Amino acid sequence: MAPVRDPNTLSNYDAWRTRHTTATLQVDFAGKCLRGNVVIELESQTDKASTEIVLDSSYVAVSDIKCNSAPSKWEVKARQGANGSPVHIAVPEGAAKGDIVKLHIELATTDKCTALQWLNPAQTSNKKAPFMFSQAQAIHARSLFPCQDTPDVKSTYDFNITSPYVVVASGVPVPQPAEEIGKGKTYRFQQKVPIPSYLFALASGDIVTAPIGKRSCVATGPNELKESQWEFEDDMDNFMEAAEKIVFPYAWGEYNVLVLPPSFPYGGMENPVFTFATPTVVSGDRQNIDVIAHELSHSWSGNLVTSCSWEHFWLNEGWTMYLERRIIASVHGSDAHFHFSAIRGWSALEDAIKEYGENHEFTKLCISHKGIDPDDAFSTVPYEKGFHFVYYLDRLVGRQNFDKFIPFYFGKWANKSLDSYEFKDTFLEFFSAPEYSSLKDKISSIDWEGRFHTPGLPPKPEFDTSLVDVCYELAEKWKSKGFTPSSSDTSSWTGNQISVFLDGVQSFDEPLSVGQSQALGKTYGLLDSKNVELKSAYYQIAMRAKDSSAYQGVAELLGQVGRMKFVRPLYRNLNKVDRELALATFEKYRDFYHPICRQMVEKDLGVAEAK
Repeated sequence: MAPVRDPNTLSNYDAWRTRHTTATLQVDFAGKCLRGNVVIELESQTDKASTEIVLDSSYVAVSDIKCNSAPSKWEVKARQGANGSPVHIAVPEGAAKGDIVKLHIELATTDKCTALQWLNPAQTSNKKAPFMFSQAQAIHARSLFPCQDTPDVKSTYDFNITSPYVVVASGVPVPQPAEEIGKGKTYRFQQKVPIPSYLFALASGDIVTAPIGKRSCVATGPNELKESQWEFEDDMDNFMEAAEKIVFPYAWGEYNVLVLPPSFPYGGMENPVFTFATPTVVSGDRQNIDVIAHELSHSWSGNLVTSCSWEHFWLNEGWTMYLERRIIASVHGSDAHFHFSAIRGWSALEDAIKEYGENHEFTKLCISHKGIDPDDAFSTVPYEKGFHFVYYLDRLVGRQNFDKFIPFYFGKWANKSLDSYEFKDTFLEFFSAPEYSSLKDKISSIDWEGRFHTPGLPPKPEFDTSLVDVCYELAEKWKSKGFTPSSSDTSSWTGNQISVFLDGVQSFDEPLSVGQSQALGKTYGLLDSKNVELKSAYYQIAMRAKDSSAYQGVAELLGQVGRMKFVRPLYRNLNKVDRELALATFEKYRDFYHPICRQMVEKDLGVAEAK
């Protein structure tokens, strides 16, 4: 019997494990809720018959629970902070180890559900239909239905979702016509690969699709379809082929991308079969599609092999950053592109650790989550510090040897969850083979405890700077007050190179003058750019320069973009230079933001209510 090792679940998954979940839900746009039932099949893990199942829940309206088709005694207990309200369900006769118990739960989501965002037609691009989407990471699945809401438990799924509009879900569509029921249609999906609860995902609205690869389509609103298809179609198959060569064949059947309305809080969410993506990746220049390489990499790292709790989140994200950069390098045919991305990531890691403070708990690779909401610890750190640990191991044993370890690791842990120490054991197991005896001293030199638990920056590797040197050279010129910029300075650059240049300017010890800031935005066309990465970076420089002419532009951008990567830093810095405008902007657009984003910005602005 495996112990409970996730502090962010109240479920007794040491005694019971979810094996299959069937969700039969109706999307009620008028009531802004999901209603229906879930059937959860749990396997007993104990030699002694356990007479109680405990599930996670958070602000779910549960109306009835049956156990093996019979009425059951159940109770929703008092809320325990971010971990929610445990649901205790009696199993009077118990169950022998290996036996399956079926729970039939009637429920509806409430207006306090943190996993759903409901958009009225006016919040969509063509203004014709409402839209709903879910975001269950990290511990928000429990606000959809009672479940074992931990990445340490994986389940197969059936989805039966009724809606008046098109539905997509984190499963493969069942090949049959959508079934008419009442005022809607029932869309059916299956997920035969076991997934943790945070990968349960739904979206419904005026959605259309177009092909972007042999196994892939893009889904989005009618107004965005053509430009979204153009953004992805040149690279999708190349990304897939590169990933499969690095690891092993893709396990999920289809790989599709849903481009969501602008309030989606993340760059992408790796929901199986349908990656949910921010519209900020559709920038008209194919400069931001690394997000898709990242989410595709999650098909192996995170989705197939999963960290057992959010304390070991780096196993998901650090590995995914590593695979993403390997894919990008493979597609471009040069390791210089691997290093270019890693240099940008190092800069982001430095910023995150500076923001926290170098000794902060959240700058460790392995973070204690006891008593905290995992969303509060979410940052660049597990992504980039995790990447640097994986990359360190790659360099230590050599790329040729490490490439043999990659499929071994993902094969050994496929469909399972693990912690950092099990990863360590797997690495040592692989490299204990006789053919790697020459690496014995190198491997024994690894400071595992230090890597896992030391706060602050990891050791910085030597990067190939060939693609960034020109960016830094231009940034250096901007240190001179007498420098006269020209549009030709960046006219031949990619958007990513301009982004590195802007990062360089942002890192100056002394901010630009107001005049320099205004010249920067005007000369290089940043104020008019459709690339949110560039526009946001420029506004950070302008606010640091205290260029008040840019503040209204910041406020306008905050009403157009809901991605937390941009929203939270923009609010934090606008708050420093014009708190009144920051608060007024947030009040104006608060309903535009996803609940997760809204909660985090409230904390950033110091207006969050105690809960």
